[in-house]
Amino acid sequence: MCAHDERHVHVRDNNPHVHVHVRGVDVDSETRCAHYNSERDVVAFRFDCCDTYYPCHRCHDTVADHRPVPWPRDRFDEPSVLCGVCDRRLTVPEYLESGNVCPFCDASFNPGCEAHYHYYFEQSESDVSTADGS
Repeated sequence: MCAHDERHVHVRDNNPHVHVHVRGVDVDSETRCAHYNSERDVVAFRFDCCDTYYPCHRCHDTVADHRPVPWPRDRFDEPSVLCGVCDRRLTVPEYLESGNVCPFCDASFNPGCEAHYHYYFEQSESDVSTADGS
């Protein structure tokens, strides 16, 4: 049986009173989880359905009692990605344009997460056709 962990972090950004709760399975101090735990698996994603950060879609599937809803396009300007190394929050464009490196602390992010963007970020028609190679 896997332990369901919750990590509470005090985020370092323009609002020092914001606390982020990262839920998942065996979550470590840098947001690695039981499913993805390489040196570069140091991000957590905020899901719109529950306004909660999870290290991965599989953690959400395991811990949450509802179906996942990705972060909506009309909220891409709000922070929804957490760097597990420096605890700074990024918007979707900041994350997608980062080159898989945290713009605040230079931590490397796993480029393999791109295969799961459809779980984390609402996709447009052009995103879907590009991903399919159409």
